[in-house]
Amino acid sequence: MAAAAAILPELATQVLIPVAAAVGIAFAVLQWVLVSKVKLTAERRGEGGAGAGGAGKSGPSDYLIEEEEGLNDHNVVSKCAEIQTAISEGATSFLFTEYKYVGLFMGIFAILIFLFLGSVEGFSTKSQPCHYSKDKTCKPALANAVFSTIAFVLGAVTSLVSGFLGMKIATYANARTTLEARKGVGKAFITAFRSGAVMGFLLAASGLLVLYIAINLFGIYYGDDWEGLFEAITGYGLGGSSMALFGRVGGGIYTKAADVGADLVGKVERNIPEDDPRNPAVIADNVGDNVGDIAGMGSDLFGSYAESSCAALVVASISSFGINHEFTPMVYPLLISSVGIIACLITTLFATDFFEIKAVNEIEPALKKQLIISTAVMTVGIALVSWLGLPYTFTIFNFGAQKTVQSWQLFLCVAVGLWAGLIIGFVTEYYTSNAYSPVQDVADSCRTGAATNVIFGLALGYKSVIIPIFAIAFSIFLSFSLAAMYGVAVAALGMLSTIATGLAIDAYGPISDNAGGIAEMAGMSHRIRERTDALDAAGNTTAAIGKGFAIGSAALVSLALFGAFVSRAAISTVDVLTPKVFIGLIVGAMLPYWFSAMTMKSVGSAALKMVEEVRRQFNTIPGLMEGTTKPDYATCVKISTDASIKEMIPPGALVMLTPLIVGILFGVETLSGVLAGALVSGVQIAISASNTGGAWDNAKKYIEAGASEHARALGPKGSDPHKAAVIGDTIGDPLKDTSGPSLNILIKLMAVESLVFAPFFATHGGILFKLF
Repeated sequence: MAAAAAILPELATQVLIPVAAAVGIAFAVLQWVLVSKVKLTAERRGEGGAGAGGAGKSGPSDYLIEEEEGLNDHNVVSKCAEIQTAISEGATSFLFTEYKYVGLFMGIFAILIFLFLGSVEGFSTKSQPCHYSKDKTCKPALANAVFSTIAFVLGAVTSLVSGFLGMKIATYANARTTLEARKGVGKAFITAFRSGAVMGFLLAASGLLVLYIAINLFGIYYGDDWEGLFEAITGYGLGGSSMALFGRVGGGIYTKAADVGADLVGKVERNIPEDDPRNPAVIADNVGDNVGDIAGMGSDLFGSYAESSCAALVVASISSFGINHEFTPMVYPLLISSVGIIACLITTLFATDFFEIKAVNEIEPALKKQLIISTAVMTVGIALVSWLGLPYTFTIFNFGAQKTVQSWQLFLCVAVGLWAGLIIGFVTEYYTSNAYSPVQDVADSCRTGAATNVIFGLALGYKSVIIPIFAIAFSIFLSFSLAAMYGVAVAALGMLSTIATGLAIDAYGPISDNAGGIAEMAGMSHRIRERTDALDAAGNTTAAIGKGFAIGSAALVSLALFGAFVSRAAISTVDVLTPKVFIGLIVGAMLPYWFSAMTMKSVGSAALKMVEEVRRQFNTIPGLMEGTTKPDYATCVKISTDASIKEMIPPGALVMLTPLIVGILFGVETLSGVLAGALVSGVQIAISASNTGGAWDNAKKYIEAGASEHARALGPKGSDPHKAAVIGDTIGDPLKDTSGPSLNILIKLMAVESLVFAPFFATHGGILFKLF
């Protein structure tokens, strides 16, 4: 087939991808340097005197600090630095403990991959006929085992490092955001947002760079055998997601145990404000924001990104790109990510440099503009890449046949994923932001107590599933009709192409949350706490938007991986009417419930220990309520750490072992049913759990802020409706931060694991059915 080649030559592609990654890393470093200009040591300043009374917004001089803050300046700065150190140390020690266990697991699982894949051809070192084109010879199965194992370790390490660096940057920026809030809300916003951008760009760029280097290094051995090369690369996605699972579950249990314990005893029983330094669980709560929402979220989105790239590459390697060895169109998925980094870079400048935020009500629109601008810029970027990087016509592997596709059709697939992501984001925002009626209705239901609040919140969560599912369904139908499974894989990549901006917005939330906590603990004035609360409320909504993105992309990714698995395992059709498949389907649909039960129960039992400890301290430490003695923070941090490490293992084992057990005992057809069932039910529960939790949280914040006549009628803090709202928020905590976000990893991880082990299952699987 003599099709026209892509316009972009191979050399240009080989240069463009690493350069884009390098630009992303350089931009992250630049943002970090700008954040580090905020000093955490007290500086003597003459300007902070009486003349600076009314400078709430950034006036002519940056150093205008209100009178009330000017007086005890040094004391405040050193207090902030001290609290920041405590949070940072707690987070680092938790992650190191977690990584010890996860590292052990990684070693065992790497050996499993090697043994299972090596045994496909009985550890033979002879070349084999290729799986898809039998007339060619490919590298031995043993090579696939070795390189899949290396790719798995690479993905796992990249995932851990990106989560760890994100956490480091967040704990570095939180106190700096608090101090900047003295100069006005605009300065604080820029500090928090820049720190988020550091994480977003580091993660997007390093994920792309490591994948690119791996492809080139593996290529030295594989040569012309692209089918084997990209099959081995799928290990990268498996490594990324398996680490994300433990990061998400472990971090989620940690953060929510502390949060629930701090809220129930502090706010409900003792009636002290959130983040009050007298609360023994307050440091653990702030540490939790970093290990769960930052390290966990970072690893999660990295996993999605790695898997969607791998799914697309596997399908491309057996399409005309791979058969004719056309390098530029082959790495089309990586080109999309490269352009995504540049598009996000332009977008970030809009928030930090082109426009300045002067008032509290400008925060949320600024963050939403980021999503819209990045999507618009990226659409142009995708059009460019599709025009330059693809031949005009080519064929895509479609379950045994080759389907002829044109480059504009592939552009549509990526674009539909990108815009579906935006729609899911905005629907999530509508259901979780307290600016709109759904959350206000939930807040209103608190007048009659916690029970009605819970009923309204659950209903909101179930209802919020409708539009996102239609958006996902539409993207799947369109992209599959245009370009088969490859279309679905690049649609998922489209949704994740603005990952740098998405992560920046996401990481901004916990940083602002921490900043508010530090302001409260350092005893800063009410006005500063109001500013950090405004930053935090906007961050809450954007965090919900980020979760929406993660869940939507997970659905597309796992479908693409499912398609690749079905092709690799040589299943011609997945027929629901055969008993083998149907039993898989119904069991697969049950798995997300089993998994959610484990994670919810873990949070509950860890929170129980935390509540008992916080009560014990309030009852036995004299002078604690009066604020004359310090609580024992370390014990609470230890309770959270121990509980989360112990409790993350069973849910993790459930997800990792299910595909292995089903594949070995029941075979690939039943496994395909399990994957389909888990995907279909997991997406629904994930969206409803995340949105229910987010809505309860913001209903509580709506009452606390008292910004409207309606909200003031329900408040103030400590009123009966407020107490009902706090209970709703506490129930929602494990839903929105543990179960919900972990479910999207469950559906992706089972699919990518099945794909990696597909050669083994296809050869040796289904032992039980073979016996009978």
